[in-house]
Amino acid sequence: MRDRIVAFLEKEKAEELVQIDLRGRSEIADYMLICSGRSTRQVTSLAEKMVDMVKQEFGRFSRMEGKSQGDWVLIDTGDVIVHIFRPEVREFYQLEKMWLPAGATDADL
Repeated sequence: MRDRIVAFLEKEKAEELVQIDLRGRSEIADYMLICSGRSTRQVTSLAEKMVDMVKQEFGRFSRMEGKSQGDWVLIDTGDVIVHIFRPEVREFYQLEKMWLPAGATDADL
């Protein structure tokens, strides 16, 4: 599922896509994907389309939080957690840094 979601986000022009392997590090999911949309409208659209794709192709209903604001949308597909940010909000929260292995740098993402 992760590979299909990555391909979908790339096709839909999500920016700065980062994949974080959570296996053995967290019980919440196997992978976390973090990406940006250029505007509130694009963030919301990416989230809606991705949830529809997961439902159509995998028969899974995804939980979504934050769609009404469009600054940061979190989508839980079960195996994969997806965060879609506006660039300014992503920079503020720096979520990737929280999940970097000890001693890793941004270049390791």
